[in-house]
Amino acid sequence: MTPKTLLATWPSWAGRAALVWSLLYAAGAALAALTGPAFGYALLAKGTGTRPEAGAAVLYGAAAVLAYALLRRPGVRWLPTAAWAVVALCLTSGFPALLSPVRLLFFLSRNQDPVDRAALANQFFAVLGAVLWGCAALAHRRRTLGTCAYCGGRGHRPGTTESGLATRAGLVAVTALVPYTVLKTLWALGVTPGYTGDGRPGADPEYTSDLGLWLYDHGVDVTAVLALLGMALALALTRPWGRRLPRLPLLALGWAGAGALAPFGAFLAAFGVLTWTGVISGGTADHAPWVVAVAYGGFCGYGLALARATRAHQRATRRACGRCGTAVTSASTGGA
Repeated sequence: MTPKTLLATWPSWAGRAALVWSLLYAAGAALAALTGPAFGYALLAKGTGTRPEAGAAVLYGAAAVLAYALLRRPGVRWLPTAAWAVVALCLTSGFPALLSPVRLLFFLSRNQDPVDRAALANQFFAVLGAVLWGCAALAHRRRTLGTCAYCGGRGHRPGTTESGLATRAGLVAVTALVPYTVLKTLWALGVTPGYTGDGRPGADPEYTSDLGLWLYDHGVDVTAVLALLGMALALALTRPWGRRLPRLPLLALGWAGAGALAPFGAFLAAFGVLTWTGVISGGTADHAPWVVAVAYGGFCGYGLALARATRAHQRATRRACGRCGTAVTSASTGGA
């Protein structure tokens, strides 16, 4: 069976794949808890040791039981909801891997901690589990509802309310990153609102490379450039010109960005607000609490809006279902 055929028939094997994955991940966690090898099991790359490994073994063992129930009880409506909870659990285990593309910027930095390859591989495997469990949950739900397992049995026509919602989602995503982009650019230009320390915010000479410092000295903050690229991605997912770009890379970037930045921004926003209001003490050194809450917290709004934009782009660019004949494009609907 070719990879293309395998992808095309995902509803038929997603449940079994989720079961096998859960058994493997739980077995690895149990082995790590018993023997102590560095398999990379941790909670958000922070909590390590026997307890997190044993906890992962129990949780993912229970997930394997749930996967078996998905296969044996196709008509039980609450099972897909429980499956989405496993997706969230997998993303918790693999969250750092979603941010791993940031390592591509290491050429602009120095004195970075070495990469824990075992942990990174484990995190990517956890993200794979999230994908498999999402597919299993979706396939089971569609079988329960009696709709097509491949497309859900729902048509879509561009130009309807969906198009307007997608456009607004793109604009919301762009707006959410404006405070961060403006703030980091002002800092690079020498204007430092929200920064209370000494030196240059966002450009520590101990960690920033000579190239990064040179760009910063000329008013260019690399992370602000990344924010602009994130805005361009949101617009590409919601504007007509984005339809001419490769579909799969756009969707991969959209879902990865949404999955990584929405929870990350939510954490930063909550942390900043609690510090700002005095509920908790401390905070990020040399930064005013509103910077964390407003500028960095904007990642949450961006991630949520990006997820909406990515979903809209996915539906709008989907071809007619070859299994049930449901029309999903204007060409297949004939304008009906």
